[in-house]
Amino acid sequence: MKLVIGLGNPGRKYAGTRHNIGFDVLSLLSQIHQASKPKLKFEAELTEINIGDERVLLAAPQTYMNASGRTAKAVVEFYKLELDEVLVVCDDMNLPLGRLRLRKSGSAGGQKGLKNICNQLHSESVPRLRIGIGSPPEGVAGTDFVLRQFAKADLDFVTSSVARAADAVECWADRGIDAAMNTFNPAE
Repeated sequence: MKLVIGLGNPGRKYAGTRHNIGFDVLSLLSQIHQASKPKLKFEAELTEINIGDERVLLAAPQTYMNASGRTAKAVVEFYKLELDEVLVVCDDMNLPLGRLRLRKSGSAGGQKGLKNICNQLHSESVPRLRIGIGSPPEGVAGTDFVLRQFAKADLDFVTSSVARAADAVECWADRGIDAAMNTFNPAE
């Protein structure tokens, strides 16, 4: 089994915000794979899908972003998963809008949900898929920016980025992190 943790904040108030792009990727994967209705367990909405021959658990923590590690720790311990069987999907305001970046490990780079997961799992060796949400405009705090809706002019691009991120998750689940990085990371 593999685990994909999509980060976001629960509730309608946060739907469609930049910070919830991880939830959007899980939602799309659930639709594509015709998942059943999510169950509430481990302080998360959990859905199980199959990608190729792999069972994949999709987890959308309902703890709010900064406490997402509680869900990650509980699921990893319950299913006795190795960290390379986990993928965190989250927003990143240090990447241009729509850019994907997969990594096997590294710092949280200011993403507090990812930081909490690394802290709870006692490791920075947690694979992650970051989705660029762009940088805040002059005079707007990062905390306010991530809780904003995307501009209407960007919605088509964001939708295609979420679809590409779902493809990256499928590649990771089926072929591993190296194949996903080689396929979806931009040439630097």
